Amino acid sequence: MVKIRSRVKKNLLVKDDFTQEDTWRIFRIMSEFVDGFEILSKVGKAVSIFGSARTQPGSKHYKQGEEIAYQIAKAGYAIITGSGPGLMEAANKGARRAEGYSIGLNIQLPREQKPNRFVDTVLSFRYFFVRKVMFVKYAKAFVILPGGFGTLDEFFEAITLIQTKRISRFPVILFDSKYWKPLLEWLKSTVHSHGNISKEDMDIFVLADEPKEVVQLIKRFYDKT
Repeated sequence: MVKIRSRVKKNLLVKDDFTQEDTWRIFRIMSEFVDGFEILSKVGKAVSIFGSARTQPGSKHYKQGEEIAYQIAKAGYAIITGSGPGLMEAANKGARRAEGYSIGLNIQLPREQKPNRFVDTVLSFRYFFVRKVMFVKYAKAFVILPGGFGTLDEFFEAITLIQTKRISRFPVILFDSKYWKPLLEWLKSTVHSHGNISKEDMDIFVLADEPKEVVQLIKRFYDKT
């Protein structure tokens, strides 16, 4: 029998007893999963689009992100983003222009990230790992636009899950080959040459340079399956 000892002061648990905080935190985590599953399970087929929050409206990548989402929404897919500014906003804007449906998975940060005005439905998360599950579970494809650490995190999360066969394979599309070329060259010349990934692992994802090409790659994948 395991005995649990708590520090007690005047018959009350000490406020900084992190073990008690962690056990109650489980219920908050569960509630985020339940809310996410309940809402996203009704969306139907969707595509998750990632990219930098720092990209400015009117820039080349912003316009491309909007057009990609427009084309995907026209093809009958809902759009899922992180709900923030930059390329997330561009994707939600593209879905709105196509009269499609978009969802924003917002994350609570020290500097609050406000959902952009083009999102139709917003889900707010405290925990990154719960949010990441939602991006993957209900997506028929990932489109990775130019971005930073957060974008890279989502990209490597997806290809790792596919590589380890924790999820079924689905299209993972890197947009703008010029932007991603140095990373891919490093993966080949360093990571692969050291034997840390196989040649087949580099086939988990594909490159695209035109918005319409993104939709074609998604359609081609599902036409084969």
